[in-house]
Parts: sequence; structure tokens; C-alpha cells
Amino acid sequence: MKQEETILILDFGSQYTHLIKSNLSQLGIRSVVEPGDLTLKVFKIKFSRYKIKGIVLSGGAFSVNDRRIAFDKDWLSIGVPILGICYGHQLLAYTLGGTVKATKGEYSNETALFDISAPLFSGTISNSIVWMSHNDSVVKLPKDFSSIVSTKDYKNAGMYSKKKKIYGLQFHPEVSHTSEGLKILENFAIHICGISKGNIWSSKSFLRETSKKYSSVIKNKKVIIGLSGGVDSSVLAVILRSLLPKKQIIAVYIDSGLEKSDTKQEVKKFCKQFDIVLKIDDSSNSFFKELKDVIDSNQKRLVIGRVFIKEFEKIAKENKAEIFAQGTIWSDVIESGVTKYSSVIKPHHNVGGLPRKMNFELIEPLRELFKDQVRNLALFLKLPDLIVNREVFPGPGFAIRVDGEVTREKVAIVRKSTEIIKEAMLKSGLNKTGVMAFAVYINVRSSGVKGDMHFTNDYAIVVRVVETKNLLTANFSKKIFPYLDEISSRIIKETGAGKVLYDITNKPPSTIDWQ
Repeated sequence: MKQEETILILDFGSQYTHLIKSNLSQLGIRSVVEPGDLTLKVFKIKFSRYKIKGIVLSGGAFSVNDRRIAFDKDWLSIGVPILGICYGHQLLAYTLGGTVKATKGEYSNETALFDISAPLFSGTISNSIVWMSHNDSVVKLPKDFSSIVSTKDYKNAGMYSKKKKIYGLQFHPEVSHTSEGLKILENFAIHICGISKGNIWSSKSFLRETSKKYSSVIKNKKVIIGLSGGVDSSVLAVILRSLLPKKQIIAVYIDSGLEKSDTKQEVKKFCKQFDIVLKIDDSSNSFFKELKDVIDSNQKRLVIGRVFIKEFEKIAKENKAEIFAQGTIWSDVIESGVTKYSSVIKPHHNVGGLPRKMNFELIEPLRELFKDQVRNLALFLKLPDLIVNREVFPGPGFAIRVDGEVTREKVAIVRKSTEIIKEAMLKSGLNKTGVMAFAVYINVRSSGVKGDMHFTNDYAIVVRVVETKNLLTANFSKKIFPYLDEISSRIIKETGAGKVLYDITNKPPSTIDWQ
């Protein structure tokens, strides 16, 4: 059997690990992601069909000096090029005799100076913007290594051993914030590892493979689809409708009382257009009842996940459905900490919020896709522009944009404030794909004056507008600045808020949503 050339990605828990795979896929390069503690011996037994042309060690949340993941040193002696990223860079330095210490952390764009004589940086600009996210740093290089990247604070932000064919980078080339990132990965995989280009990921090939995979799983079973109105679940619904007769699937919209005001009507219109049977379930009383006295944001997500599944199970039983399909994508999965070494950033209601035992079979055809790939599918399937370009809206809805206990009154305030922001966005030209804008209700009381003698002590509203490509990284928007005065005045006047704040934090170190 002919072996398939591949880049092996050893995953140490970074939320960006699968961006490495996604970028390589864009270049037509096959890669496989396996846990960081995978041994060479086990790989040879289980994955004999692959011929490793290079190895990438991903980033991760741990420190090599305390909670170290078992790493098989045999990988370093098989003679293929190796690239360590962030934690992977530190792991290589530590393993090969260098020194790694806790230093002043970096969590943003940094200007880096590349040694463009190094093959990894061939064709790049020597002064480049890179994305840093680390606490530890390499303070002493291993023997036979030289520095190939420096920043204003660190001289060993990249290292290279010509003898060992090993590279290490403290920054993340896989994220869009790193200006030369894709070129660096291309240099490593194609020019250094010598891997041949294969088939580039496409919507057409994905749909073909999905049809082949799920036709045998579903067969004649009845399927209910969790339809939220977002691009992920809408794409899923159209894919399954193309595979199954109309009577075999039911799209279910759960009205939790936590959504945008126009979502229900948009879902009705969408299902009519694509000839999909729709059932609307008004369960808002159940959601608000279960959320009573729940303060912790992660607990809110878990509660909402349980209520959703309870309602879906009830509808499945009524319609004798055996399969439940939901539009989970990869950013949901990795942020919920379900890969072997990943940290829990936030449990998503459709991942971390699911009960262990459910009364139907769960399928998630989009689980390994990124948001931009789902949007490409939406375009390919000719979904309406309204859905293709739809802003991402969290599954738990406005509940996670309310600080403290969730009530109908607070949700109404957040909904109205968000609508005010959206109206300003139309004027600013920001109402396009890749932008998220919303309001957050926070229980921070501050004194104010409304009228000559009317002193107040009202809650505050935070305005958040970010620009993002794949949800894994995001920058706060500066384009909205000229409209903040209008937004603030309207929110205070129309909702009764005491103060309006603008969030200028990027992701990382923040998440996009507050909770």
C-alpha cells in the first residue's frame, strides 16, 4: 500500500492547533492532528498508511517547567524537519538542553525582526507583525541553535538548528494576525519538508464526503435538526435536506426567549424557501425558570444546554425521531476543552452543556469545520445573503450577555441596546461578515444625574464591536468610534442605563463574549 505523505501535528492543547491544519489545507497539504503524548511506536502501528514528511509541535496552556506533557524524544531522531510553535518552541528548547523561564507575558501583536537568511523566512519581510500569547520564554538556546527571531523584549523568539533541521517560534504563525504566517507555514511544509501538494479543501469535496459518511448512518431513521437561524445550523439543515426526503427530517426552533426579536420570522422564511418541515417550540418559561438564581456564566451555559436537550428529546419522542443533528463547529469544540490537553475557555451549550446520556443519537457533520469554511458552504449551497453574512450569535443567546441572574427585563434591555448598536453600524458600514457587535448588561452601579436634581444609581451597559475571521482571534473595532456618542446617548435615553462603556480588549487575551 502506498503511504500518504503528511505533516504530523502533535497537539499540546492550543486553541489554535486546528488553525495549523486549516492553513495547511488551504495550501493543499495533508496533515493529521494527534495528542502531544503520542509515541513514535504507537504511530507506526496505528498510522502505517502515513509517511511523515515533517512534524509541528503546537502551542499549549501548560509550562514545560511544571505540568509537563509526556513527549516522546524519539520524534527528534527520525530525520524529518520539526517546527515548534509557542509551547512547542519552549518544549523543544527544554528537551534539547536550553532554558525556559517565566517572564513578562505577551498577549497581542508584536513587531518581530526575522533573520530572512533562515529558510523558514524565505520571501518574507524582515520586520513583521506577529501574534504572541505566552508567559514563559526561552532564555537560553540549546546547543547548535541560533536565534532567528527577536522582539523588543526577547532575543530568542525564534530558533533554528541547521544540523538538526529543527525550528522553534514563540509566536503563532497560524493566526491571521501574523502578517507572514501563511508564507511561513508554506515554507516549512513545501520547501523545507518537501511535501507534495494534494487536494485543497473545497465545499464540493466536503459535501461529497459528508453524503458518503452519513447516508449509511441515517438510512431510514427520522432526524430532527436543531435550527437556531445562524449560518451553522442553516447550512446543516440544507445539507441534510439534500440527502433526505422531506418527511424524514424536522427542523426544530426552540424559542427560549433569549434570542434576537426577528429570528423566529427569519427561520420560518428560510424553511419555506428550502422546503424543510419546521416545528417551533415556545419554551421560554422553562428557560427563565431554570436560570433563576443562576449567577455563574459557565453554569448558565450548562443549564441552557440541558433545557435545550430536554425540549429536543420531548419533540424527538413525539415524532419518533432517532437522530438529533446540530451545527456544532470546531471553535465550539476547542473552547469547551474537550480535546485531550485543551483548557476550558468556556463550555458551549451544545458541547460542554450536553448531558452524558441522551435519548437519541447525536450527529455533528460540521464539527471539524471553521466558521469561514461554513460560510463557503453557505455560498456554495446558495443560501440567502442574510444567512451567509449573518453575524455570529451565541447559542445561549442574551443570557451570557447579562451579568448576574438572567431575567426577562434584563434581556429586553440588552436586546434593545444591541439593536441601537446595529442601527449605528448601518451608518458606519460595519454591517458585514466578520464583525460582531452587541451589548452587555453589567451590575456595576454608579452615581449619575438626570435632570437638575435627579441623582441616579443605575446599571451599566458595555458596547462590544469586534472584527474576526474565524472566531479564534478578534480585534476590537475602531471604525465604530465616530458613532459611540450617538450609541451612548440612545442607550441611556431608551433603556435607562446609568453608564455606557466601550470594550477595547482583543482576543486573546479576552474572549469575544464577556461570559
